[in-house]
Amino acid sequence: MMVTVLLFTLVGSWVASMVPNTTMGSFSVFMTMLLGIKFIVKPVMTTKEAMEGLSTKKRVIQSIVCGTVVGFICGFVGAGGGMMMLLLLTSILGYELKTAVGTSVFIMTFTALTGAVSHFAIGGMPDLWCLVLCVAFTLLWARIAALFANKASAKTLNRAVGVVLTVLGVAILSVTFLRCCFVSV
Repeated sequence: MMVTVLLFTLVGSWVASMVPNTTMGSFSVFMTMLLGIKFIVKPVMTTKEAMEGLSTKKRVIQSIVCGTVVGFICGFVGAGGGMMMLLLLTSILGYELKTAVGTSVFIMTFTALTGAVSHFAIGGMPDLWCLVLCVAFTLLWARIAALFANKASAKTLNRAVGVVLTVLGVAILSVTFLRCCFVSV
């Protein structure tokens, strides 16, 4: 999965350079809300035993297809793709939630780096001070959140993830809507 994700991150990044920024942002917000609602409505209750029961050939083919889709989207949106991978890992590949979260974060590290480097090469470097602060606080709060997540039940974790993603999607849509209203006036 990781090889196809990384290859198609580059392809998606190249395609994104030809598309307006608003298209990329809208897609990301839509995916955030979709994933949040999915976890609230249909929690992932798969066990590791059920996950390991799938045939190896089927899992390899699904991984290649999912990696291609996620990689393209990661490059297109310029994101790590963690949410999309989480959706595919739980819904299609049958991963239980905690394993899916760990796997998506691991892969996201490489896709985010690949996407960032290609976007920097195409569009220029971001403010380095902001970049350093974002990285530092992300690492700190990811560690803190992991402590809570490892103690939570699967159902509680599903609902918490769903609520956070849905609220995040609604908040981003609201800010975008308000920004459009004030710019139009």
